Amino acid sequence: MELTDLEHHPLAEKYPVRLPVWWCRTGEAGPHPDVDGVTGKTIVLRFEKTFGRIERFFAKLMKAPRELRRPLLDKNSVLWELCNGQRTFSEICHLMNDTFHEEVSPVVHRTHAGINVFIGLNVMRFVDEKENIQWNTKPGSIPRGQTLLEQVQFDADLEIREGD
Repeated sequence: MELTDLEHHPLAEKYPVRLPVWWCRTGEAGPHPDVDGVTGKTIVLRFEKTFGRIERFFAKLMKAPRELRRPLLDKNSVLWELCNGQRTFSEICHLMNDTFHEEVSPVVHRTHAGINVFIGLNVMRFVDEKENIQWNTKPGSIPRGQTLLEQVQFDADLEIREGD
């Protein structure tokens, strides 16, 4: 399938990259491109919850969890793994198209929309050059300023792979 207008897309040569956030893989591998660092497993993002004074009181009283876990759907999990800051938007569109075919059609629009959701969650951004990436994008890293527990209470694959 031809990816129309991809070469003229304003983001075609930019690099989408994960921002510092704790993430892991879990479950069985699903459809995925045969490239380094991409497994097709479900990606889970973990965020520390921040409470105001009154919220903290009620959270403690009700023994609420101190973190939020956000599992991603299959295509977004693959997109997350592909956005390691080493592939251009154009390359990612081609890999998504080759893997999911018409399920992600129109691929340029759907890939851009998926990345925009990540940008809205403040877990991804675009950079012009991959040399500009000065932060850790690997799984299992607790971002500076967060106090997530090291141990997780679910089956988390924290193995760092070539291409992460």
